[in-house]
Amino acid sequence: MAKNMNNLLKQAQQMQQKMATLQKELEARELEVSAGGGMVKIKITGKQELLSIKIDKECVDPNDVSTLEELVLTAVNQAVKESQTMVSSAMSKVTGGLSIPGMF
Repeated sequence: MAKNMNNLLKQAQQMQQKMATLQKELEARELEVSAGGGMVKIKITGKQELLSIKIDKECVDPNDVSTLEELVLTAVNQAVKESQTMVSSAMSKVTGGLSIPGMF
């Protein structure tokens, strides 16, 4: 019984180490997402930190600010969603689909 418990503890420690390593890798990964046919581009990390926002000058119309705002909002939301999906997918490979609270 104690041997099984030791093996289980060892496996948990190995998983924890793998998850910590993966977490650092994911924080450094970058995604680029665009909206409006590439008019607005967002660069984001696996930690959901925005690195840059690029806006094509052709979509900047002082008489139609709301369209630009909508494009930026759409691009940011899509970037965050794709970043979260990337992290979730990578973490589930390490945890075998086991949901661990507090991990990303």
